[in-house]
Amino acid sequence: MLYSRFLGAVAASLMMLTGILAATPAAARGYLQCVPFARAESGVEIRGNAKTWWSQAAGTYERGEEPRKGAVMAFAGTRGMPLGHVAVVKKIVSDREILIDHANWSPINGRRGQIERNVRVIDVSDRGDWSMVRVWYAPIGDLGLRANPVQGFIYAGGASAPDRNVVDEEPVWTKNDWKPGNGLAMVVASLAN
Repeated sequence: MLYSRFLGAVAASLMMLTGILAATPAAARGYLQCVPFARAESGVEIRGNAKTWWSQAAGTYERGEEPRKGAVMAFAGTRGMPLGHVAVVKKIVSDREILIDHANWSPINGRRGQIERNVRVIDVSDRGDWSMVRVWYAPIGDLGLRANPVQGFIYAGGASAPDRNVVDEEPVWTKNDWKPGNGLAMVVASLAN
């Protein structure tokens, strides 16, 4: 009798765990993730969790510690950010400050999956090598309180020297007939192209 109760409890626990794991991706589909956004904006054709982009880029894309306009900033996975994060460098402001575009960082108006443009990022690493950064966080209206580890920058198409004076181009998804008010589903659908 005790054995059958134990088996029943194990079976119920496994069913519950399976349900939780199976439901997680479905919940994430309701909003824009950083990975498809960064892929569409940068042209870096890497798939999978953001924390794997740095290693996947080896041998395919040039990588380095220097931010460059159009490069993908690859954040490492952490306890607070287990899947990592990727963002696209928009502008070099100074040796220790850049602006990025990214998705699914700050909840805006209580909603996740938002696109944020021209987001301030400050290098807070001891050596000034962009290995630790603080990122603007909309809910507090300031740089986030935690420092985030960065694996480095992935340069699309073998980008060479940084260009600090290039006129910004339209984001890729705007060329897919996206208009304000079309909703998040339209943005997500446009990124699949």
